[in-house]
Amino acid sequence: MKQGVFFRKQKSTLLILLIGFILTGILAVLPTGYEDALIYQGSVRAVGRVTEVDNSMIIPSGLVQSGEQSCKILIEDGQFQGQEITGVNFLSGSLEKDKIYKAGDRAFVRISCNGDTISSCVMSDHYRLDKEVFLLLIFAALLIVVAGKNGLLAVFSFIITVLTIWKILIPAYLNGYSPVWTGIAITVFLTLVIIFFVYGFDCRTVTATLGSLLGIITTCILGMLFTDLFKIHGAIMPDSESLLYSGYQDLNLTSIFMSSIFVGASGAMMDLSVDITSAVHEVVGKKPDISWKEAAVSGMNVGRAAMGTMTTTLLLAYSGGCVTSLMVYMAQGTPVDHILNYKYVAAEILDTVVGSFGLVTVAPFTALVAGIMLTRKRRTSQGAVSSVGRREVTYEFQADEEPEDEFAGEEFE
Repeated sequence: MKQGVFFRKQKSTLLILLIGFILTGILAVLPTGYEDALIYQGSVRAVGRVTEVDNSMIIPSGLVQSGEQSCKILIEDGQFQGQEITGVNFLSGSLEKDKIYKAGDRAFVRISCNGDTISSCVMSDHYRLDKEVFLLLIFAALLIVVAGKNGLLAVFSFIITVLTIWKILIPAYLNGYSPVWTGIAITVFLTLVIIFFVYGFDCRTVTATLGSLLGIITTCILGMLFTDLFKIHGAIMPDSESLLYSGYQDLNLTSIFMSSIFVGASGAMMDLSVDITSAVHEVVGKKPDISWKEAAVSGMNVGRAAMGTMTTTLLLAYSGGCVTSLMVYMAQGTPVDHILNYKYVAAEILDTVVGSFGLVTVAPFTALVAGIMLTRKRRTSQGAVSSVGRREVTYEFQADEEPEDEFAGEEFE
């Protein structure tokens, strides 16, 4: 019996892994439609190592620098591998965007050429991909070592989430699809996939997914309502105006901002829903005769404890990106009521509070659904076992009585 359960679990795990591989493969080869952007036509991208720098054309101006930096670069890959060319690093006078190279640095470069003839070389930025890949591999390895099978499935969830956002969500926004409906569809898909990788083919997958979706819907409705009441325009998002000036002036930035509210909060809601579902499942497993009301109350107690930290998590996540803005306001002596009224701060408050509303709705609904579904599953399993047990007892009883029926009424010496 135990071996049969073990093999079923192994088969289920292999099937889940196969689904993960298939989804990852499909998303990896799925075209976005923007692979041949105009900015890169007629040019070759390559990685080069800076061998010499010329800073004579840099114009210092206080904390910032403008002008240009000239660098000799040894190309390390691609069509011009092994050649040493001169690249230009343009400076705009912005600490946020400018970069300064020194000998020994590796840089991403864009080479404009006509066949094998190089016309110019512009330095894009420091090369960081090797460090990024190294960091991600360490993270994946640590996750698998600590969490085992669940860690491997979490890696799949991470990859699928990144690919879904890049391959489906972003192109859909650029193509003019409704940001709110697109965001809901993508969030529902990711919620189902991520929770499926946590629980597999289990009643808990349905339970946690339903709990998460209620919070997502609540956040969506409140986000749309209060974005309008707060009179927040989507142009407050980074680089949004640049997007309009790049030929996408018909995009509804405000709707994109609305969708970003519930998409950004969906991770915390999934986390809380899974925590409550797992807690109720453990309680039902330890006390099979528990009623659905008691199980739901236990889940709600877990939800109450988690809601406080989850709300703070959202606050820290959103406020972490605007620390310097708050520092500027404080350094200038801006009154607190003015700070809270600024649209940038109001947008962060909207993100945090509306996301917290979603968490508040997730906890009771997930606890209720988990209490009903998981105790029902336990009762059904017990009923099946009891039925099998009764059949076995009946069979044994009848087998014992058969000899008595066969020789009834006969005398033996």
